[in-house]
Amino acid sequence: MEDITVEELKERLDNNEEFPFVDVREEWEYEEDNLGALNIPLGQLAASLEELEEYKDQELVVHCRSGARSANAKKFLETKGYTKVRNVLGGIMAYRELEEE
Repeated sequence: MEDITVEELKERLDNNEEFPFVDVREEWEYEEDNLGALNIPLGQLAASLEELEEYKDQELVVHCRSGARSANAKKFLETKGYTKVRNVLGGIMAYRELEEE
């Protein structure tokens, strides 16, 4: 599935849209700054799949600091049968830059 831009994500969050949204950064990173997503660090993703099971056939948005870890999370989830995973391009860094414009 096609990745998602920070502009599209911001619009959806501003409109209070409800969608499965996962932050794969470490807990300390999440505590410093987050967008309200469910925090499942990349290293714990395999052990936490049952938390995401209900979203297997739905759009599932994943993000991290820059988009690299969430790209790996997307690949991993796709191998587990998740067909509509979208990575936030540029991650939370790009999202915060967009807010400053």
